[in-house]
Amino acid sequence: MIDEIKASAERLLTQYPSGMAVNSLLAAKNFGVRQPNIMVGNGAAEIIKLLMDKLNGKFGFIRPTFEEYPNRWDTDAAINFVPTNDDFAYTADDVMNFFDDKGIDNLLVVNPDNPTGNYIPHGELIRLLNWSKQKGITLIIDESFVDFADENETLIDQKILDANDQLFVMKSISKSYGVAGLRLGVLASGNTTMIDDLKKEAAIWNINSFAEFYMQIAEKYKKDYVAALERLRRERERFARELETINGLRVIPSKANFIMVELLGRSTHELTKALLLGHNIFIKDLTAKTFGKNCLRLSVRSTEDNDLLLASLRSELK
Repeated sequence: MIDEIKASAERLLTQYPSGMAVNSLLAAKNFGVRQPNIMVGNGAAEIIKLLMDKLNGKFGFIRPTFEEYPNRWDTDAAINFVPTNDDFAYTADDVMNFFDDKGIDNLLVVNPDNPTGNYIPHGELIRLLNWSKQKGITLIIDESFVDFADENETLIDQKILDANDQLFVMKSISKSYGVAGLRLGVLASGNTTMIDDLKKEAAIWNINSFAEFYMQIAEKYKKDYVAALERLRRERERFARELETINGLRVIPSKANFIMVELLGRSTHELTKALLLGHNIFIKDLTAKTFGKNCLRLSVRSTEDNDLLLASLRSELK
């Protein structure tokens, strides 16, 4: 795929991309929904801002989470659910029980969550979806990492969207497909009026020609992508088992392409610095997001890269 993009680089570099109408048609084809139900953004980040600016009332967040959402909201109108267990784990029932009497107008669920990797199975997510409809709550499901879960079930489904105009499904193509530099994301909903309004709010050429070309050719590589996902799931399980053998680390279950660990007996800042300066490896220090818990987020990469990190961790935590 990279070779194909390289072969077209000159044309893509010198020509304007299409507008929203064509690009949303490409996204609709890729995800199997109708054009009025989906929009394309310059990464999910652009759509997050556009969507959050359109919503009103009280907003429910589950913390820790992807901070771009709460950062776009008035803190005084936010209600935070922080699971009290060591893994920050939660179920659909936990979410419904906590927010049932809070009078929220909007609810965000990142599934799998970032940075914890917590995952609500598809069947439970449908129950949460039905609950939100009964309560009149606008439900945002960010499924940027859902492809990495064992189920690999999406809510970007025409029947689900048609039956739930209170649902907005966000997906970062940058994250799922490993093409972060393209800045590409989509938002799907049964609320076609809102989708149309958001399309009008976006810039006339909000994605570049390289991102558009990616959407044109991605379908050809779908089998390779599915095979890669299966390899990643197997590697994630192996990586987690190896991490569990390292003294001073507590592994938190994950269904994403990263694993959160709690560091016991040492500063996360010290370890992050030691790995960067001594081993040329960068990991994410999560202490500022995990309410004082010494947590780190480790990417699931290739077996070779993961083994290099494992060896480095063992040398630093011996």
